Amino acid sequence: MTSDARPLIGVTADLSEGPGKLNNYQEPTLFVPQRYLNAIEQAGAIALVLPPSQSEVAMRRMLVLVDGLVITGGNFDIHPRYYGERPIRELGALKARRTKFELEMTAAALKQDLPILGICGGAQAINVALGGSLYQDIEAQVAGAGAHEQGTRKTIGGHRVNIKAGTRLHAIVRRRKMEVNTTHHQAVKKIGRGLVANAVAEDGIIEGIESTQHRWVLGVQWHPEVLAPRRTDQQRIFSLFVAHCARQRRGA
Repeated sequence: MTSDARPLIGVTADLSEGPGKLNNYQEPTLFVPQRYLNAIEQAGAIALVLPPSQSEVAMRRMLVLVDGLVITGGNFDIHPRYYGERPIRELGALKARRTKFELEMTAAALKQDLPILGICGGAQAINVALGGSLYQDIEAQVAGAGAHEQGTRKTIGGHRVNIKAGTRLHAIVRRRKMEVNTTHHQAVKKIGRGLVANAVAEDGIIEGIESTQHRWVLGVQWHPEVLAPRRTDQQRIFSLFVAHCARQRRGA
């Protein structure tokens, strides 16, 4: 047998909380879109899918195993009780079990200073885990906001963002402006502790965040895993993340 030095990246799974048809049985189903795993593996790491366990022992064990954490997106909202607000009418679907797991895993990974990449709802989870809040619905709560749910343009990008100079994201993508593919109706409102905005849409909506108090914590509201096969700037988000996870594995 030969040792494999590639870092192991934990990837949070989605959960159908109602019954779904699987092999003729009606039961909740775990799933992760293949594009996340492809992007991680093409960047030189091994992806490990993490089910949303409610066991603290299991969560601690998962974090012992992995060298970094990817918090994936999903078609659901974080309940506003996690940031001290009441739900508004426009709040979308909720996934209580997944939300609790991801927020607790994110908080624990932050405490351990593991490299973290949050994508779409994963960026929102990082913000909430660090005491920030969200717009529950951009259209209802931000006057003059542009369209951020652009599902039909997911594979090519739909609107531009401005990248803040001097940030980690700027060093990664090497651009000051970039077209991105967003599919979100929520967004960062009050920014969390130790975080800074690194990407902002032309309407003022925060599209990216990063930590100034951790070795490598980055969240983006778009889907770089979709764009990575064709765009070097998006590939670099994964390759630089994996490089830091490799350092974590070596104890550097």
